[in-house]
Amino acid sequence: MSEQQGTIDRTVDVAVVGAGMAGIKAALELEARGLNVCVLEARDRVGGRLKPGHIAGHKIDNGGQWVGPQQKLLLAEAETHGVEKFDQYRQGKSVLDFKGKQSLSSSDVPKMPFVSLLDLQRTVSKLDALAFSLPSDAPWSVRNAAGLDGQTFETWIQANCWTEYTREFLRMVTRSLLCCEPKHVSFLYFLEYVRGGEGLDILLGVKGGAQEAKFRGGAHQITEKMAAKLKSPVIYEAPARAITQHDTHVEIVTDRGTVTAERAVIAIPPTLASRINFANSLPVRRDHLMQRMPMGTVIKVHVAYDKPFWRDKGLSGMGVSDLMPCNVFFDQSPEDASCGILVGFIDADAAAEYSTAGDNARRQAVIDSATQFFGPEAKNPIDYVDNDWTSEEWSKGCYVAHMAPGVMTTFGAALREPCGRIHWAGTETATQWQGYMDGALQSGIRVAAEIADRRGLAMAAE
Repeated sequence: MSEQQGTIDRTVDVAVVGAGMAGIKAALELEARGLNVCVLEARDRVGGRLKPGHIAGHKIDNGGQWVGPQQKLLLAEAETHGVEKFDQYRQGKSVLDFKGKQSLSSSDVPKMPFVSLLDLQRTVSKLDALAFSLPSDAPWSVRNAAGLDGQTFETWIQANCWTEYTREFLRMVTRSLLCCEPKHVSFLYFLEYVRGGEGLDILLGVKGGAQEAKFRGGAHQITEKMAAKLKSPVIYEAPARAITQHDTHVEIVTDRGTVTAERAVIAIPPTLASRINFANSLPVRRDHLMQRMPMGTVIKVHVAYDKPFWRDKGLSGMGVSDLMPCNVFFDQSPEDASCGILVGFIDADAAAEYSTAGDNARRQAVIDSATQFFGPEAKNPIDYVDNDWTSEEWSKGCYVAHMAPGVMTTFGAALREPCGRIHWAGTETATQWQGYMDGALQSGIRVAAEIADRRGLAMAAE
């Protein structure tokens, strides 16, 4: 019987909980330092919030997929493993459905009255300036942190935007980036997310922005290729149920046995980590932080057609709406255009509604949205696939966890702080590109260096 099927009782230097990009990167970095590592994964696959899928005979990403030129760690990792990128299709005009009016645009900004456009430009500049004023390693320490963290982004929008056009546009932005409504997220946390993504224009942009390119064969294969280089294979279907700290080691109880390790890395979203029984060994601040970081609410959808008919109309396949259930679409067609594929998102409150509406209702809402964006040809897809991240047991949402008012200033300092022999990784703990694959890689590199430093200090003391 292989170790992937039997019990896994063993002793290692470091146990890593979670085989997403962060966990596997941490394990590779630790193995490169000569440590014996064990990676425990609750699912039957690697990747975490990266997930493979198929539609109409073509590979797709049901999870994270895009990369921008600023994301150097991800680009380097992909190159290391021979995964090539290619540009997101963007030829033609975007369809913008905003405030009950539809327009075509060569930019990502809806047509709006001149005063509203000036207001939007002024507001985005103000948001970027505030975001870039935050210290990258401790946003909770900025001057007036309590004031920034004591309000929702919605409260700030209402108080600082002159026009309803600008207010509604920023609500759309929040849903697209964090998969939550602005009334649910701290203004300080929103600013920190903007800072980590190098500004709103970069976060929202295609050319030169975070959606500039995708990976041939899918982003999920990067994690698969990374895992293949581990000296000890990932152990699947082994969710961590309890972790007990001792003076010299930790014990991790899983569904398949117990792993004893000198140190542990927790590389899963905070809300999942909160479900592990730590036997009262965590500081109160860390424990309460995990309870207060819910995941975003999103359903990722793909719709396939005989051909990318929107291109014949001079459209890029990108659509953005402030009211439709599926409020964002991109062209996901294969490079040879052998069929047409749209990728879209139902997010924030709409995702919560359609998660329980049933498969048929969700499919119809997506097709109706595509039809409104791109015309009657969208009514007759040849295939449809969606992935409801809110219903996945080992994700409980996507893309990233967020913080409500008061959480960052009260509990934020515990985000990366080790708790004895327990260390924290995952994209939420990154100081740059948190919520993205690049952030996940950064967190894996950081936590491996952190453990190496602490082991070195302990050995020197002995």
